[in-house]
Amino acid sequence: MVVATAKVAVVARPSSHCPMSRIVFTPSGLDAEVADGTSVLDAARKLGVDLDSVCGGRGICGRCQVTPSVGSFPKWGIEARVESLTPPGQDEIDYRGKRPLVEGNRLGCMAKVCGDVVIDVPAMSQVHKQIVRKDLDLGEIVVDPNFSLYYVSVQQSTLGDGVTAIEELRSAVATQHHLAEPTVANHVLSTVHRAIDKGDGGATVAIRRGTPGEIVAVWPGFVDTAFGIAVDVGSTTVAGHLIDLTTGEVVASAGVMNPQIRFGEDLMSRVSYVMMNPGGDKELTSAIRTSLNSLALELCSKAKIATSDVLEIVLVGNPIMHHILLGIDPTPLGAAPFVLATDEAVTGSARELNLDLPNASYYVGPCIAGHVGADTAGAILAEGPHRGSSMQLLI
Repeated sequence: MVVATAKVAVVARPSSHCPMSRIVFTPSGLDAEVADGTSVLDAARKLGVDLDSVCGGRGICGRCQVTPSVGSFPKWGIEARVESLTPPGQDEIDYRGKRPLVEGNRLGCMAKVCGDVVIDVPAMSQVHKQIVRKDLDLGEIVVDPNFSLYYVSVQQSTLGDGVTAIEELRSAVATQHHLAEPTVANHVLSTVHRAIDKGDGGATVAIRRGTPGEIVAVWPGFVDTAFGIAVDVGSTTVAGHLIDLTTGEVVASAGVMNPQIRFGEDLMSRVSYVMMNPGGDKELTSAIRTSLNSLALELCSKAKIATSDVLEIVLVGNPIMHHILLGIDPTPLGAAPFVLATDEAVTGSARELNLDLPNASYYVGPCIAGHVGADTAGAILAEGPHRGSSMQLLI
């Protein structure tokens, strides 16, 4: 087997006796040999890696946070270890006590290279953020979410009534809107008192369809809109759109680089990483779910809404992305006969995927075959070639 190897730049060799180590940055793929003791930030600057810093490398701003990867990376011939970077010094420890430092991250200006290492530069630390290239054209669709919003007036309970806030809320929905008394999702229990009190007895509930329906969100006062997020989990880019589910309007769009790139640029490389590294599947799953949380927060921030206003998130992707997102072992897709764990849509509470969308449910689209995924199913549904009589090509 012939293995192609890229040329490796050599950066800052102060003397022939100074030990050198290889550093690889993802998602850019830029790499170099650097003298041991070189800070990650300095190596990034000399290579032209897009790593932010506004304090001049003094450990103050926290913009240069990076994520070191640990494990085997055959593509680069690297066995990255925790010891490949110097341990946190007092300045970095002090920073962690003052400002947020994402778990597992290091300050690029403080962490120094002392062995071969793979460093991921997360979207939050990039000067030039990922731009969505996947435009959304909804065309003519009927907006038909699987929930409805209802405003109710709730009687304030008095001492001796023996009536709970939930009972009052369910009764108000049934009597004021002529519905069967709905059930209540467990996560709603912690918000009921606050919503009723803050709304002076008036509250809006979101009821998911069913027999009976289920209350999945409660807001104080009158609320007339709720939102959904549509996400294309691509192997390179994760693109998301925030949609007003009462009007169908796209109110915000954003995209981030898929952080799994640090485990391999192509899908088979990521499957190989899982095969060669115990726990690698959990690393990839955690990486994409963390990225989805960042994306959802960015979308909500752009629209100036709370994450609790999102009631639905729909995700599509190729079969390997589909399996990794759901925490399913992707290795059967790495070799013939490419057997899917399931070709059906998967639904549940967003909390099951560790997504910070407290009131949302998720829908992961169905796959079609071993390497024909939910992204293709979504494209067919959106473009509707089956509804036409002429031959069409879907790209």
